[in-house]
Amino acid sequence: MATLIRRRLLCTSAKAGKKWAVKEVTKANFSEAVEEFKDDLAGSDFVAVSLQKTGSFSAGWHRALPFDTNDTAYLKAKYAAERFQVLQFAACPFSLRASKLTAHPYNFILFPRDELKVGMPSYSFSVQTSHLTYMAQEGFDFNACIYDGISYLSKAQESAAKVRIGNPTPGNYVVDSSLTHTVADTIFIERIKSRVKHWKNACKKSGSRTDDALLSSLRKLVMGTEIYGSRPCMNIDVCSERQVQLALEMLKEFSDELVPLIIPANGGGTQSVRVVLTSSKEDKDLFERELQNVVEEQNKRVRGFREVIDLISASQKPVVSHNSLNDFTFIHSKFLSPLPANVDEFTGSLSLVFPHILDINHLMKNIGPLRKVTNRPAAISYLNNHYFAPIDLETLPQENEGKIHRHNVVKMCYLFAKLCTILKIPENAKLSNNHLLAPALDVYTNISNPFSDIPQESINEDIRIWRNNMRKISCDNLVFLWGFRSGLTAGMLKSMLHKSHDVFSEDFDVRLVDKSCAIVVFWQPGLSGTFLDVVSDEAICGSLREMVSEGLRATSYRTYKRVCKLGLWEADLAESLDKALEDPDYSMEADSTTNGREILWSTDSMINFDDL
Repeated sequence: MATLIRRRLLCTSAKAGKKWAVKEVTKANFSEAVEEFKDDLAGSDFVAVSLQKTGSFSAGWHRALPFDTNDTAYLKAKYAAERFQVLQFAACPFSLRASKLTAHPYNFILFPRDELKVGMPSYSFSVQTSHLTYMAQEGFDFNACIYDGISYLSKAQESAAKVRIGNPTPGNYVVDSSLTHTVADTIFIERIKSRVKHWKNACKKSGSRTDDALLSSLRKLVMGTEIYGSRPCMNIDVCSERQVQLALEMLKEFSDELVPLIIPANGGGTQSVRVVLTSSKEDKDLFERELQNVVEEQNKRVRGFREVIDLISASQKPVVSHNSLNDFTFIHSKFLSPLPANVDEFTGSLSLVFPHILDINHLMKNIGPLRKVTNRPAAISYLNNHYFAPIDLETLPQENEGKIHRHNVVKMCYLFAKLCTILKIPENAKLSNNHLLAPALDVYTNISNPFSDIPQESINEDIRIWRNNMRKISCDNLVFLWGFRSGLTAGMLKSMLHKSHDVFSEDFDVRLVDKSCAIVVFWQPGLSGTFLDVVSDEAICGSLREMVSEGLRATSYRTYKRVCKLGLWEADLAESLDKALEDPDYSMEADSTTNGREILWSTDSMINFDDL
């Protein structure tokens, strides 16, 4: 029965192939695709996102591990997001009605470049050969990416770029009721009001005169008249933002005919207020529409691909991701602003832009066997073989079709639909009713913490160290060990420690973090501190003394957190820990942020070095 269901779900047809075609978007067809994407997004309930990056982590311990807190997991993701680049952003608005999945997949090919010729941003990024090889095997077109990829600026970069471009922007007649005028303010207002009145009247009179070209030019020079397009204008020089507000307040008196423009200064701030004279109310409305069109075109040029991010944000639709921590650190870094220093600021900043983030991993954890599944194809295969949950997706791309990367986001939508059906999430919970999730699905969204459904349990896209029989353990009970003989297994090291000192007579556990470092878990509170005191005591004796003389070193979780905070991302964790301890400020730092923090631990939390 399961085989028949799977065949039905994966059948293909000419009609289906056309229906589920993935739209490849480059610079050449970006404008047209954005309009289509906007319409598809408006008619959908969710939007799935999937990123192709130039790298993820450079060493095994750089990825989120079972003993990472939210803080250290975020710092690891932040390090990757700041080093590597997004070359493809797949976005798929979709809706799920009963068992019918309607999806509209788009693959946006990206490549950062200084298209505006304003000297920013200066892009450089790292690449990993393994990632590029994988992308090439999936059919990714690197020529199209480099030569026709869509560029972009983040929101923070956009603000700086607009200052450098220096285009005028419309000035709003906003009166600050709290602004009290000083004598200097009154003199400034009266002076520019007199000048504006004289200039406006002179412009109207000159319109009825038939002077020769020389006299007309001299008159414009004396009056300070310039031409903006085909309309006369004049500049009001300002020395501060306060004078800008005073000028706009004064110009409100002439708002029927005059349109103010803010002229930015090269170094930031405002250089002057330009006043444009229109001939009638109709001409004023026409000019304001022209200005709005110019601003919109400029914004599109500056934003580039970020227009898609802005559309998703403005829609307030729930965003479905498979690896939300990694994906959204990249999204924040590339399209919003530089990543904040800590996880609390990051989640606060992100929730303002994407209030509803659904991670498929969180739904998968509610199906026991899927806790050990590390990729989407394996999860889909398991669900198709073990559950009767038909989804009306007429064609699901096969692995041998070529250009597999184009279909990843469609598979994500399909997996999400499957999980919703199996977990019996009701129909009304799948609808983004007035942009709010129903309670049945809201339990799977993480607004304040988009990458963890269990406190201090971190998510990573590349490997999952699944844990059965999990126990909570305080970070204070963890100790990092390094400097032991190479080639030791975790079991061998545990046996040596057990015989070395009485502190190991109580229950403890040992796991290798990488080939240079291990982590020791003391299940009885207080023993970790005792062990650290023993190791640093000159009166140490027995086999532990011999191990220390051979180079064994130990430190607390606080040092590990400091490694992540300082960005000491060496290939071996042992080398990073050494550098953190050598820092002259280390002993003076009063860092108690790990006190009381807990992680989830299990006796079967083995790390497979073949996956590193």
